[in-house]
Amino acid sequence: MSRISTLAGAVTCALALVTGSAVAASAAPIDLAPGAAAEAKVAAVNWAPCNPDPSKPDPGIYDCAVYPVPLDYDNPSGEKIGIAMMRRRASDPSKRIGSLFLNPGGPGGSGYLWATTTRFGTEVQSRFDLVGFDPRGVARSNPLKCFKTQEDADAVNGRMVGVPVTKAEINETLDADQDYTDACSKNAGPLIEHMSTINVVRDLDRMRRAVGDSQLNFAGFSYGTLIGATYAGMYPNKVRTIIVDGNVDPNLRLHDGLEYDRQRAGGFELALDEFLKRCQAAGAPRCAFGEGDTRAKFDQLRDHLRTSPVTLPNGSQVTLSTFTSEVASALYSQAKLAPLAKSLQATYQLVQKPAANTLMAPKATVSDDDANILAVNAPRALREAPVDSEYTADDSYMGVNCQDKPYPSNDRVFPNVAKAWEKESPTFGRYQAFDAPACASWPAPARDAERFSGPWNKKTSNTVMVIGNLYDPATQYKFAQRMQQQLGNAVLVSVDSIEHCAVGRSQALNALVTRYLVDGTAPKPGQLLKPDAAIFPAA
Repeated sequence: MSRISTLAGAVTCALALVTGSAVAASAAPIDLAPGAAAEAKVAAVNWAPCNPDPSKPDPGIYDCAVYPVPLDYDNPSGEKIGIAMMRRRASDPSKRIGSLFLNPGGPGGSGYLWATTTRFGTEVQSRFDLVGFDPRGVARSNPLKCFKTQEDADAVNGRMVGVPVTKAEINETLDADQDYTDACSKNAGPLIEHMSTINVVRDLDRMRRAVGDSQLNFAGFSYGTLIGATYAGMYPNKVRTIIVDGNVDPNLRLHDGLEYDRQRAGGFELALDEFLKRCQAAGAPRCAFGEGDTRAKFDQLRDHLRTSPVTLPNGSQVTLSTFTSEVASALYSQAKLAPLAKSLQATYQLVQKPAANTLMAPKATVSDDDANILAVNAPRALREAPVDSEYTADDSYMGVNCQDKPYPSNDRVFPNVAKAWEKESPTFGRYQAFDAPACASWPAPARDAERFSGPWNKKTSNTVMVIGNLYDPATQYKFAQRMQQQLGNAVLVSVDSIEHCAVGRSQALNALVTRYLVDGTAPKPGQLLKPDAAIFPAA
């Protein structure tokens, strides 16, 4: 897809995962754990053994299922859809506490294979079943599809420009957005009316009961933090432990989609600025882009790309859209920042070759090949569709966002928005502004959808653990602060890192996470932790 949504880096909250398979659930009812007698009975999850990676020997610790939930909770006895689930069984069943449900974000990120994640330590793995699932409309869970074939999708998506600048680019992108929503209206079916987060949370609570847990244990990353916050608001007495990492601002997101996106653009700018400062402080060769004025060099490169792509020796081109999407994607992961510096320096050198005057003669060791990454659009989302699908993607990202986030119904607002945002966020303002024009003509927009929009301050039975990186690009640190303030019973732990999401990146943080999950001990407020790895390690 030419137009790259800011979901691109949601895959960074996920680790490298492999494909699994699902087995159907039974309809046998179960009684829930003591203390939950007042809850309605639901069907048990009928787990069956499965191998997450059939190309390798079966480790014998995983089970899969497809769990039926109502398509429309206003008609719970009506049509059902299946939620694909995978669990990694607790390695010490005698000390098992319960299930830990996991969501990687997006919206549209597949969580099915998150049962295989190593983000959590051995003590957590021994005491909990790790349960990953694809939310409704995502990947294996009745994927929301706006196209019947990949050819149809490419014909529309290929006309979209990620960062449209010229009038022609803007008009073609908006026209393609309209064709996209027309296709969704024609092909997506009734599921498109029921993609809002409130329904994901209802599914989650039903799964919680179906595995026999009296209270929920949940870890949500990025968009998954909205799932956690919504659960806390809807079922405050059913919270045992909820971790929200890489936080949205739930109140803003559910009440003003445009302002939320404007502030997201600002978060990317803050992260970029900190990256450039730390790069310059490290200097070359530790940071390949660190020779001279990094801010001036970056701005010169970006402004050059607004009017002229950079042609690489292999014939590919770095455009403003590929450049912006890849810089955004790299900011999601600290491990990508040093390679990003190499790519920036290599591209900068190519731009400077014809010029007699340069901002600084390059001294870092990079090659033209290092620029290649900036010539490729970052992937739209984490997709794990079956390989035999005629249309391999799904459209859950827009399906959820357009039902949760209120946007103007006139898509011609967005070019003016882009122009204004670009003044305050010169790298990411226009990029972010063109993330949501499709919501203007979405067949089931937020203004017509069933949504949970608060209150968020219900006092939960146990404390929610909020985690925020100081320089999180996609969900800036202010969002984590607001999440903690909006929730009725929450504590914030901060990490001094340029990255999206923090669990698994700091031993000190993971020690707090383990004690919270296992013992229910909430961290002390006001803690500022460090990541384990340095961005630009000394030689």
